[in-house]
Order: sequence, then structure tokens, then C-alpha cells
Amino acid sequence: MILRQTGLLMILVLVSVVLRAEVKLPAIFGNHMVLQQQTEAAIWGKAATGKTVRVSTSWNNKSYSAQTDKQGNWKVKVKTPAAGGPYEITISDGTNLKLKDVLIGEVWLCSGQSNMEMPVKGFFNQPVAGSNELIASSANPNIRLISVKKDKSLVTKDDFTGEWQECLPENVANFSATAYFFGKMLQQALGVPVGLINSSWGGTRIEPWMSESGIKKFDWVTLPDKNQTGDLSPQTPTVLFNAMINPFVGYAIKGAIWYQGESNRNEPAHYEKLLPGLAENWRAQWGIGDFPFYYAQIAPFDYGTKGLNSAYLREAQCKAESASVNMGMACLMDIGEEHCIHPSHKKITGDRLACVALVKTYGKSGFEYSGPVLKEMKTDGSVVKLTFNHATNGLTSYGKELENFEVAGENKYFYPAKASITREGVSLFSPSVEKPVAVRYAFKDFIVGDLFNTEGLPASSFRTDDWDE
Repeated sequence: MILRQTGLLMILVLVSVVLRAEVKLPAIFGNHMVLQQQTEAAIWGKAATGKTVRVSTSWNNKSYSAQTDKQGNWKVKVKTPAAGGPYEITISDGTNLKLKDVLIGEVWLCSGQSNMEMPVKGFFNQPVAGSNELIASSANPNIRLISVKKDKSLVTKDDFTGEWQECLPENVANFSATAYFFGKMLQQALGVPVGLINSSWGGTRIEPWMSESGIKKFDWVTLPDKNQTGDLSPQTPTVLFNAMINPFVGYAIKGAIWYQGESNRNEPAHYEKLLPGLAENWRAQWGIGDFPFYYAQIAPFDYGTKGLNSAYLREAQCKAESASVNMGMACLMDIGEEHCIHPSHKKITGDRLACVALVKTYGKSGFEYSGPVLKEMKTDGSVVKLTFNHATNGLTSYGKELENFEVAGENKYFYPAKASITREGVSLFSPSVEKPVAVRYAFKDFIVGDLFNTEGLPASSFRTDDWDE
């Protein structure tokens, strides 16, 4: 009798707890967050089944409501104003949950492998140039940061571990350097709050970052067995999307920046398709149109004798830029380090990505966002003449001799070329090539680019041939 009464009491207690269950929000919603301005921003979470959840926003004193489904899920969309704040959001199912210090501004997703993951304080024995002074002066009430803790899963997850943080030195030090410098320049140029979501994992390939529906489009990729057991590799297709992207799919963003490619270096032909495929996959998941997707080209590095010359991967990244809408690339040909795969000049990387966004997304003008891009090649006897886009104010090598050009005849053997900058572009020749048919520039694993436009942005490595060797 006593046992029966005890069991009944426990059941009543559990039922009481369920009935009193408070609103639960995923990690992407919290104090100090930034919501995308001038849009219908989704807010969602969990509460007791059958409850009405009300969301009230202080910027317009409006209230929105939703009924929970059988699993307790609810979702509303709130109308956000022009950039500003701080504001408060009150969420209630009878018991109030208040989000404080909420800003309205521009929100960007920042993802990739270790060069995106690398924090402002640097990796062990691998510095970020100028980091100590940059961290010391980094306090900014109009920038907010959130990092997604590393995780992997064979099935989609609806939450992650992480929280929004204020832009203070102790938080900036541990945040993605590329993402932070990108956001810092955007905030300064636009004069609005900026929110940065960092979801990155060093050493990972691109395939794990795509959803199952996205990766199915590439027939050379094998989908994982969802029933597999044991330790799961972060290189497994879909597992990082499932655990580190899916939990906040639908959170209103302006766009995404991406820094990855080193781990796919030996499959440039596949990467040329996978990179725009990733952008299109994420856009399909978000369902808010073809949002901007900008990426950093991998910098030159000495990968050793095994594998392909990384210039082929950089070429694939160049081609990907025009393979889908709203794509853009920041070239890093001048900051690679021969023996360190993590270039220290992360501010340059973030600033160049920001320039792409400021021009292509925000319509700013008066400055350049791209280095010189080959427009046309012409031959005049043994002389090759090259013209370039994104060089209306001319080209420069900063007074140094151009040393990275090569030229080949029909025998496909490349010789170093004597090159010089002209008013029209670049003129080059080699005494060993009487009838040139192809040119390559900086087409090597590690090399320091020496061709820039006058605005100081480097040309990518390129070639005019399509030869296998």
C-alpha cells in the first residue's frame, strides 16, 4: 500500500513538473544576441504540449503567439526594425523568460576549417600578427560573438553548446580571427551592430559541412551508414552539418563567409563543384533566397612532394566564384607562409572578405574588392600581352621585378618569362619560347605573389592552359 502511494505521488510530481515546464530556447537565442535587421526573424524553442507561447519585442511593443505541437515545439517570426538597440524580448508560456541586451544589425555565419577556427590570440607557437594590441583595443558594444562547440552526429540535432558573448578582450582572444576582423571592419564601415556565428573545425573537409540532401547531388560522395557505431570521424559526410549547422538553420542571417579547402587540396575538380554546392545547400536549408557566400582562397604553402600542387585547388576556387550567384573570393597570394599552413596575417584576410561584402552586398563604392583577374591573352610574335579586370587604376609590383610568370610553346614545357607592367597590363616573353601558346602565373605550391592592382590587392595564381601536367 505504501509503495503504491509512493508511486502515485511520484507520478503526480512528474505530471506537475511537465505542466509547469518553462520555455526552453536553443543556444542560438540568448542575452547579447544580434538579430538581423529589417526582416522576419524566426524565434523558436520548446514548452509544455498544448501551451500558447507569447513573444513580445520591446522595439515595437508587439506580441506574437504560437501554439506548441505534440512535441512541445513552437516558432514565431518577429518583425525587426532598422539597426539599433539594446532591446529586450520577453517569451512567456505563463512564466516569463526575458532576453536582455539584444541588438538589431547584421548577422553573418563564419565557417570552415582551421584557418577559420584560428583564434585572435593564435594557436600554440603560431601567432596572429599584431594580436596582443588588437585584442587589448577590441572592446566594442556593437559586435557580438557566438562560437559553436565542436560536435558531430549522423542525424540532425536541434541544439548546440555555446552562448552569445560581448565583444570584450577576453572573449575576442578566443574567437575566430578571420571572423572577428571581418565583423570589425563591417561594423566600422556600416555603423551598425554586427553578430558573428563561428562554426568551424580544423582539418575538416567540405563534405561534412553539407546536409544529406545537398551531398546527394555529388555521386562520388558516399553517404554514411546511420546505424554505424564506434567513434565517428569528423570527416564523415554530413556529420558537421547535422551537429554544428542544423541547430541554427533558420536563424536570420545576412550571409556566410567560408575559409576551407586545404583538406580537399588533392581533388580540385570535385571541389570546383562542391564549393558552390555548399553555398546552394545552405541557401536551400535557410529558405531565405540566395544569400551572399564569400570565401577566402587558400594561401600558398609548401605541402611537400606528395599530392597535387595546391595551385590547382586555388584555380578551382577561382572558377567556383562564377558557378553560382552571390559568390565572392578574397585572394591571399601575398600572405602565405612556406612552413606554416596558418598565415599570421588574419586581419588582412578578414579585411579583404569585408571589402567583398561591403561592395557586393552593401553597395559601397570608392574602393576595390578584388585583385587583378585575367581578362585576355594576346600574342605578338614571341611576346605575350595580358590585360586584366579589376585594374582600372593600373597594376603594380611595388617596384620589384615580376618573377612569377612562365610561358610555354606547343611542346607544353614552361620557361621563366621576363615580365613587365605596361599601361595596358603585363607584357612578357622568354627567349626559349619562339611561339608562346600558354602562360602561367605563380602556379606553384608555395610562392609569394608579386602582381597587384594599385589598390594593393593581389592577383590569384592562374593559367591560360588546361593541360594535365
